[in-house]
Amino acid sequence: MTDQDFTTRVTVRGYETDTQGHLNQSVYLQYAEHARWEYLRAAGIRQADLVGKGAGPVVLETTIKYLRELRAGDSVDISCAFSWRDGKTFHVVQRLVREDGVLAAEITGVGGILDLAERRLVPDPREPLRVLASDPGLLGL
Repeated sequence: MTDQDFTTRVTVRGYETDTQGHLNQSVYLQYAEHARWEYLRAAGIRQADLVGKGAGPVVLETTIKYLRELRAGDSVDISCAFSWRDGKTFHVVQRLVREDGVLAAEITGVGGILDLAERRLVPDPREPLRVLASDPGLLGL
């Protein structure tokens, strides 16, 4: 992980819930995606910057542990931390914590950066991010 996790807050909207009144399982993935893009944006990387460079982040694997309910109106903080390693991939750890401090879910995954022209993972996913970031330290680079 980086020295500090990035966190963004979302309020659960009623239309995102299922018939039991819980946050629909697919929305957890949308929240995680939103937090990852906010993390990159905070480091100075916009989606258009990556596309302009011919690079795109990809999710290769995701695991969700549902621990407590999220309901309409709940405020939830979504953290995001990248863990860099050698090779073409990196780990992502995200925690969804309710405003009352209760851990509602943990999402872990493996990601990479796709060369959009070659349609292959770049050899080092840190490099395109490091080049584009105005604050690479935020991403642990």
